[in-house]
Amino acid sequence: MVNNIEHSVSNTSEKEIWQQPEIIRWSQIMADSYRQLVGENLVDLAENPEQLAHNLFFAPFVLVSHGTQAEPIFNYANRTAMQLWSLSWDEFIATPSASVTEPDEIEARAAMLKQAAEQGYIDNYQGIRTAKTGKKFRIEGVRLWNLSDRPGKICGQAATFPRWTWL
Repeated sequence: MVNNIEHSVSNTSEKEIWQQPEIIRWSQIMADSYRQLVGENLVDLAENPEQLAHNLFFAPFVLVSHGTQAEPIFNYANRTAMQLWSLSWDEFIATPSASVTEPDEIEARAAMLKQAAEQGYIDNYQGIRTAKTGKKFRIEGVRLWNLSDRPGKICGQAATFPRWTWL
């Protein structure tokens, strides 16, 4: 099941994460959903699914996703995201996505998620997030989109952003 990515790839090294079959499949879902909703490619076209997973994992922008749980937990983070939040893969995929949001921004985050769920995607969100170290940063230019599998069933949401500012 797509929402259980974390169970199949926990305790893997950074080099191995993107090579796992579930991550390769999830990377394809993220890229396909993005292209379908936004009309652009998330990264340059890859020759095969493995190359796509590699390109997304090592991209210079942040890419994260979560499943469809009532209280979503991250199920994907690329290397840039893990470095920004100072979290390992195992830590990231055990983290509720709301927990990295400042308390006074929880309502704005919920509204953003709802709007994306209704519209398919949103652009240019910004907000304050907190790294594991306690350092705060502003995320800027966030694009959030719904993820759907091949039959078209919604299976999560992903977000990407190219910029952040340490506060």
